[in-house]
This record gives sequence, C-alpha cells and structure tokens, in this order.
Amino acid sequence: MEFAIAEPGVVRAINQRWLLKFWKRHAGDGITPPWSAIEAENLTRLSENLSFLDLTGEGEVKRFQIRKHGAGVAKVYGGDCSGRFLDEVIPRERHKTGLMPYYRAYSTGLPIYTICDVRDKDGRIINFERLILPFSSGGHAVDRIVSCFEFICEDGGFDNAALVKLHQGAPTLRVCAMIEPQAAV
Repeated sequence: MEFAIAEPGVVRAINQRWLLKFWKRHAGDGITPPWSAIEAENLTRLSENLSFLDLTGEGEVKRFQIRKHGAGVAKVYGGDCSGRFLDEVIPRERHKTGLMPYYRAYSTGLPIYTICDVRDKDGRIINFERLILPFSSGGHAVDRIVSCFEFICEDGGFDNAALVKLHQGAPTLRVCAMIEPQAAV
C-alpha cells in the first residue's frame, strides 16, 4: 500500500480539517500530541463520527483496541464494538485497506487520510473518508489513535448500516496519504 505525501487541503470534510488543525496545534517539533489534549477538548460536535483506539501488544505484535466510538461509527461497524480489536471488526479481506493506515499512523506519528469507495446495500457508491491521528499518553511514543469518519454520496441519500461488513473484497482506494507536520497548518 503506497502512501503519498499530501498537503492538508487533501482533507475534504470541514470537521476533519478542524480536527487536523487541532492535532497540529498540540504537536510539537517532532512530538506526538499528548492524549491529555483530547481529554481536555470538547469534541461532542464530532463525537458521532469519532473512534478512539488504544495500541496494545508487546514487541512487533501490535493491535488496535477500540476504546469507544460514536453512534455513527457503530452503525457503520454494525453495532457497538467498544473493547474489541479492530482486526476482529474489519473483515479479513479488507485488512490491507482497513488496518494498514492505522499501522502507518503508529509507525510514522503522522496523520493519515484515506478515501475509499464503498457501496451501500442498494449499490450506491459512497466516499468513505477517514482521518487517522496519532497521540501519546505519556511522551513521544504513539499509543492512542483518534479516527474521524465522513461518508459522502453524490445523490445525497444512502444507507450506512453495516458498511464495513457489506462488501466482499477490498474497497476501491481513491486517496491514501500521509500529511506532513510542517504542512498541517
């Protein structure tokens, strides 16, 4: 999976752009933003589309455990997945496009942005936009992730119920980008 280097303008949704600016405000020179910034911020206007994950595991075996997520994310996953691991929630055939962006955010400490085309149960194409932001609970090492989801359909109407489980195979990946910190203003 190739990750292009992108400017913040690649992010289309207003809420995701705001969240990216929030991340940058709290990132120091080469320092992962502290988790305490998330805890202190009132994110209720975005909470429906947010997912909060903890990085777990020892050595090279790392997994992302869903701490909590909003109602919109639960609908896409097909129910509340709090406490479960992301690799259990995302079907195996979608692990590359579904999990690799999280691992890239963890390994680089950079924001990751993807857009995938998925189809709802009626076959309508939906742009699934995802912004993944790394955080640290106690220093420089990434051990927490916040992801923000947006869904856009050209005809305006779509059903996002259980989108993650509807498809066989990987979705069509339109954008897969790392956002450089100096550009993320």
